[in-house]
Amino acid sequence: DKPLLAAVTGAIWKCAISPENVVRLDQLKAVQTLVGIIGNVEEASTVLGNSVGALSECVKFEHNRHILRGSGGIPHLVNLLNFVFPPLLENVPKVLKECAEDDESMRIIEELDGVRLIWSLLKNSNPKVIANAAWSLVPCVRNALDSGEMVRCFVGGLELIVTLLKSTDNLVLGAVCAAISEVAKDKENLGVMSDHGVVPLLVNLVNTKDEMLRENLASAIAYCSTWGSNNKQFGRLGAITPLVSYMASRNPNVHRTTALALYYLSKNPFNCITMHESGVVPFLLKTVGSTDEKLQEASAGCLGNIRRLALEAETYHLITRGEKKEESSDEFD
Repeated sequence: DKPLLAAVTGAIWKCAISPENVVRLDQLKAVQTLVGIIGNVEEASTVLGNSVGALSECVKFEHNRHILRGSGGIPHLVNLLNFVFPPLLENVPKVLKECAEDDESMRIIEELDGVRLIWSLLKNSNPKVIANAAWSLVPCVRNALDSGEMVRCFVGGLELIVTLLKSTDNLVLGAVCAAISEVAKDKENLGVMSDHGVVPLLVNLVNTKDEMLRENLASAIAYCSTWGSNNKQFGRLGAITPLVSYMASRNPNVHRTTALALYYLSKNPFNCITMHESGVVPFLLKTVGSTDEKLQEASAGCLGNIRRLALEAETYHLITRGEKKEESSDEFD
């Protein structure tokens, strides 16, 4: 009875949203049952979509990720990436995103060429599919054995992910920025993305009011500023002042990534001047005392760069004044 099975799997999915219900589902061996369902490729797409949706909630718990892997669920999930049913393609990357946090599961995903299939979903026309695929790529790229080389093997992959920064959907943009942050940690891949114009596309987004996008955009700017003249280009295109305004946010996650971006950008003297003029120092003096070590370290680093520039400027000013004093008349005294 397909309609009944679709209804039941849908109900399990919605129940699994509650952590308390997942405990009971674990007792009933729901993960093993759901893996059995998704292993049947002849099953109705709705049933498969609901089953994978339920798994996406269950595998938020580490023990269920182990059960999924032990039950042979990962090959079934990777195979489902070849399907075209949008609700199914929305959910499969969510499960693989959680599985990719587990080293053994990540090795299986790599062996099955799962990352390439996830990356190919970035070409999908459904914004939710694209966003979930991009989110899934974050742990996949971070935990792959040789992520830099793996990504370079995807023909047109880097150009594709940079092009997605032209999207008008904030969920897509936030997820893509998060993925770009990970990809950019490989200098060769960052160089390719820079050639495809990642810097101006990121700068085009800096005036957003969306907190999730701000958090991930700042992270992308941070890691993309470490290549060539990107640092200077971010400043020249006007990214600094809007980024400073992010520090007024009440979201600590926004503070963390923004401080990191400001730290990297402050390595350029002209950016330091813009930051100072934009009023960044009071914000940094506050966040440097944070209990968040990453925020504290980035804030201190940025303050250090600004202070260093100020000292150098003062030293230069004193030296040049001294030279002029010898050469000029008393009216300039």
